[in-house]
Amino acid sequence: MEKGLTLCTVLAIDIQRHIFLYLYVEKEIIMKLKNGAEYMESLRKIKPRIYYKGKKIEDVTRHPATAPHVRAAAMTYALAASKEYRDLATATSHLTGHTISRFTHVHQNVEDLIKKIKLLRVLGQKTGSCFQRCVGLDGINATYSVCYEIDEKYGTDYFERFKKWLIYIQDENLMVVGAMTDPKGDRSKGPADQPDPDQYVHIAERRQDGLVIRGAKLHMTGAVNSHEILVMPTAALDERSRDYAVVCAVPVDAPGVTMIFGRQASDDRRDQEERIDTGKPVFGAVGGEAVIAFEDVFVPQERIFMNGETDLTGTLVYRFAAHHRANYGACKTGLMDVLTGAVSYLTQIQGTDKGSHVKEKITEMIHLCETLYSSSIACSAEGCPTPSGAYMVDTMLANVCKQNVTRFHFEVARLALDLAGGFIATLPSQYDLESEDIGHLVRKYFSGVEGIPTEHRIKIARLIEAMTGGTALVESMHGAGSPQAQRIMILREGELDKKIKLAKALLGIPEEEKEPSQRKAKQK
Repeated sequence: MEKGLTLCTVLAIDIQRHIFLYLYVEKEIIMKLKNGAEYMESLRKIKPRIYYKGKKIEDVTRHPATAPHVRAAAMTYALAASKEYRDLATATSHLTGHTISRFTHVHQNVEDLIKKIKLLRVLGQKTGSCFQRCVGLDGINATYSVCYEIDEKYGTDYFERFKKWLIYIQDENLMVVGAMTDPKGDRSKGPADQPDPDQYVHIAERRQDGLVIRGAKLHMTGAVNSHEILVMPTAALDERSRDYAVVCAVPVDAPGVTMIFGRQASDDRRDQEERIDTGKPVFGAVGGEAVIAFEDVFVPQERIFMNGETDLTGTLVYRFAAHHRANYGACKTGLMDVLTGAVSYLTQIQGTDKGSHVKEKITEMIHLCETLYSSSIACSAEGCPTPSGAYMVDTMLANVCKQNVTRFHFEVARLALDLAGGFIATLPSQYDLESEDIGHLVRKYFSGVEGIPTEHRIKIARLIEAMTGGTALVESMHGAGSPQAQRIMILREGELDKKIKLAKALLGIPEEEKEPSQRKAKQK
């Protein structure tokens, strides 16, 4: 390594080389940020207040904890500039007619929904990680449709405000973090009953020229390397919680905004030397989640898209959740493709690939992966328009998709660990491999099939370790809502009354006959 270069710098150079493979830019692409390198440079020009392990981060593109996540997000920009993937990664804005990133697009038809799913799988395959722009995209689509309906009901002008802000986001090609999850404090109490009102983001003051908000959002994927924050309520609200019904856009470096970057499994391995032990040194583990604290942050009127309309909060959360849950059957499928490939190669290195049980388990990994992907495609293919014209996925199938993620991804990870073997948990470090004193022992006793370097076996093992442990699977379980949240929606949308009618009709049971539950209720 050249003197003066840290590993982070070297990796940044490497990823830019990788990204520059996709830098073909045609003249009609007018987005301000056209590729991954320009995206990285744009982040260096803003100065958000970000802390990690108690210390302030000055440059997220170079700090070892955040740089991998920046590079993963940069791939979304890179693919938009490529010949091969441009059709998936870009769209035509219905607002301006400009070519824009699909991550800033409002879905106009079923084709848009399906192209998004295909793009997410490709990005999962290319990064083996979370590329962090989905939450903002889903927030944009949910807010767009709900603003329209608020205006229709109350005569407000949120929709026009939002469209102006969105055109700015589209033309500048900015990355938006969708901020929904509140700390919630005492979860037996709603927002209005919390001893500390800041446990939910709320309006602290209403002014003629805007609002002042206070509170926090947790687990915000991609927050530290975004340009804008789209703040949304986390649940359906009643009139008592009017001050909590707020949707607005805030620049990441607005006064009063502070971010605290979260710890991830094995994050201390990301020092200047540990390339192999990191597992995924280029793109990081998951999405780089952070706390976003709002301490009396002023929001001007033109950036406010909901202000106390509690009756539409449930609709907003419902639509956002459905869009986001649909995504998981695509991005996680891309990750599972990488994991399946990694463990398949490891079995070749270890000489076990010909075993019938090995082939059977890999077949099952592929089967689960494609089954999950089909859920994302299905809920997109069954999409329909909202009153605003923006398209929604089929919400029942989207919830089924995410419910499958909470099972299938874990099963694929279990099968990968089964095939890989226990040495993944007991590997000596990279320092041992490179030691002049003991490196020969590591190379000797961790070797596999003759002719394949021991280092390759160790690299693959570390990749599998990174993709099956810690943050990666926790995010699959709880991202876009816990498994119980999906089960509630599945039961709610299960149309049991219609299913009961189907059974009755088949048997000739009169429709007017009361169900047992109705008779019992009447007797009481």
